[in-house]
Amino acid sequence: MAIKEFKLPDVGEGVAEGELVTWHVAPGDTVEEDQVVAEVETDKALVDVPSPYNGTVSELRAEEGEMVPVGDVIITFEVEGEDGDEAASGEQEAESESEVESAAGDAQSADEDAEETTDTAETETQSGRVFASPSVRRLARELDVDIASVSGSGPSGRVTESDVRAAADSGADESDDSKSGGPRSVSFSGKSAVSKRGDAENGEVASGSTEAAGREKTLAAPATRRIADEEGVNIDDVPASEERDGEAFVSPEAVREYAQAQREAQAADAKALSEEAEAGEATAEAEAETGATAGGADSESGPAAGERVPYRGVRRAIGDQMERSKYTAPHVTHHDDVDVTELVELREDLKPLAAEQGVSLTYMPFVMKAVVAALKEFPYVNAQLDEENEEIVLRDEYNLGVATATDAGLMVPVVHGADGKGLSDLARDMSEKVEKARERKISREEMQGGTFTITNIGGIGGEYATPIINYPEVAILALGAIKEKPRVVDGDVVPRKVLTLSLSVDHRVVDGAVAAQFTNKVKEYLANPKLLMLE
Repeated sequence: MAIKEFKLPDVGEGVAEGELVTWHVAPGDTVEEDQVVAEVETDKALVDVPSPYNGTVSELRAEEGEMVPVGDVIITFEVEGEDGDEAASGEQEAESESEVESAAGDAQSADEDAEETTDTAETETQSGRVFASPSVRRLARELDVDIASVSGSGPSGRVTESDVRAAADSGADESDDSKSGGPRSVSFSGKSAVSKRGDAENGEVASGSTEAAGREKTLAAPATRRIADEEGVNIDDVPASEERDGEAFVSPEAVREYAQAQREAQAADAKALSEEAEAGEATAEAEAETGATAGGADSESGPAAGERVPYRGVRRAIGDQMERSKYTAPHVTHHDDVDVTELVELREDLKPLAAEQGVSLTYMPFVMKAVVAALKEFPYVNAQLDEENEEIVLRDEYNLGVATATDAGLMVPVVHGADGKGLSDLARDMSEKVEKARERKISREEMQGGTFTITNIGGIGGEYATPIINYPEVAILALGAIKEKPRVVDGDVVPRKVLTLSLSVDHRVVDGAVAAQFTNKVKEYLANPKLLMLE
């Protein structure tokens, strides 16, 4: 019997680490090749990790919830065969990694591919692709650092945030001395208020110091990492008390001691700042260091109390996407409502027929058909802004995203080719993908290539909203709840079924008048749903 190690492969283009969400096996379990042994979540997707061997699980090297760098051993197997047959083992492992990479590679979107391709093209080196997380790549762009020229100090040579900042600092050092007007150093009672990562010799300092160790890799138990999160400190900055396998190992006591030292130092700096305020010491940098707010919040309070939840994986990917959209596209939202009494009646008539075909007919397929018909008349709403080439791309496809709330956050499955499908096909396709999204089984390919997105806030009970555009699309429509409201029909006030609409558009591409005209066209189809039968 031979013991074979299995390292976490690159589960997505350029991904440097992933969260081990679930183990499907335990030590002693017998596994077959290609059997899924774990689920790993990155900021891109939830990916199954298959076994590369027929054998028995020997040891699990990571715990559920732990962030694991690509290249770290996560599991070992007992495998029958020749001991030390490393060549064969390597080939088998490489094949397995290739399969996982292939599965993850299928998850690259056409739109995001453009960005990823750009990043990859920028980061090709003589030794191959540069590995770095999207946030590190973004930081490099913000600091005007060529990431391809940065030597990675992380696992498998990945480029870290510290590497990028160091490269930026080294480029700025030559000119900083001769410049004036930039940030200046502030000291309190002769002691620097700022502790820079890497200041400590050998990456470690004495226990109890406020100086950050600034390591790139730290060994610690998951429970210790949770304590660090709760204390609001970076575990790579905590001085290590011992080493294991040549790497720094941090204990829970070291984390608590470092956190306490940080709080005491912050309090001391805040006191010194107060005493030296009259002497004209600058305060802005001190507030940033002490954690005090501009409004004068208690600087001795330390990290905010409350449960701390890691901001990573799909949640962070959603946040990055929303941030990019909100701060890139100037949003304008147009609100309206429509009398959908006839639509409600038509759906009730068609529901039994749809049920005979095994389809649950909701209002969404009707809205999708109305939207497609309106998009054909207003192509600028079904567009994308190519900022680099300064061109507006009028999409010739009608791929509708349907925003779906899941336990992991908001996901947007895409119904491709919606213009060529009838009500039943739209309902069936949408229902299948929404269900897969909620079960976390949807592929990235099924969430890519959208040209317009619909979100249904009415299902939760809302009426109006300001939906954030699903970048790089230029518009998104939010549906409110259908409620009975009074309306004037033929001079009489009567109860009618009313649906509210909220359309957000990228004002760089879509004018307010076009947004109103598009909404009016959607209303026309929803108020007279028989028109949809001609579409």
